[in-house]
Amino acid sequence: MNTTLHQYLRLVSHEVRLEFKNYHALTSLLVYSLATIFIAYISYRQSLDPITWNALFWIIMLFAATNAIARSFIQESRGLQLFHYTFLNPAVVILAKTTYNILLLSVLGFINLSAFSLFFSLSIHDWGQFSLGLLLGSFGLSAVLTLVSGIVSKAHNQAALVAILGFPLLFPLLITIIKFSGNAIQGVEWSLNQPNLYLLIALNSIIVVLSFLLFPYLWRD
Repeated sequence: MNTTLHQYLRLVSHEVRLEFKNYHALTSLLVYSLATIFIAYISYRQSLDPITWNALFWIIMLFAATNAIARSFIQESRGLQLFHYTFLNPAVVILAKTTYNILLLSVLGFINLSAFSLFFSLSIHDWGQFSLGLLLGSFGLSAVLTLVSGIVSKAHNQAALVAILGFPLLFPLLITIIKFSGNAIQGVEWSLNQPNLYLLIALNSIIVVLSFLLFPYLWRD
């Protein structure tokens, strides 16, 4: 097997094992998301209109992503960081961590969507578009926050900096995600929603390219 591919698969597997080893953090993340949705249900009951619950859904996703992904580099021991630094390709490291965070946030997103369906009467006219928007949104949130987490790891591991540095970078992505998913809720045809789709793909592509370009310099600093 190609060495780079082998490193990538081993790192993704390591991230999964590390997450389940520290299952308390994963459990607290699920409890946070579900508790927030339940509080919204108590506050709004069945009167939550589609525009409001769409915005609320992505607010919950944003803060869940921040809490989950802020630990990407911070939770690693100094010895493990030194091992990765010495033997691994930095591009493989950032790709593996981003991949795992995308998977984690996508699963969390569909769990949140299921919880919303349980508590609220959702009127999503195009589930295919909304599901695609959820996947692309999870991709973008994960890619940005993983890179920011790598930057923060060089700043004495101050997790609060992830939110401070990440939110300004996420504004264009969040605006586009909310527009795309809002159109899916209203049943706007694919042809009319394609500009938002292309913009989401472009933003995600830019984030990935920046990660590959910037992270190796940060890694070797």
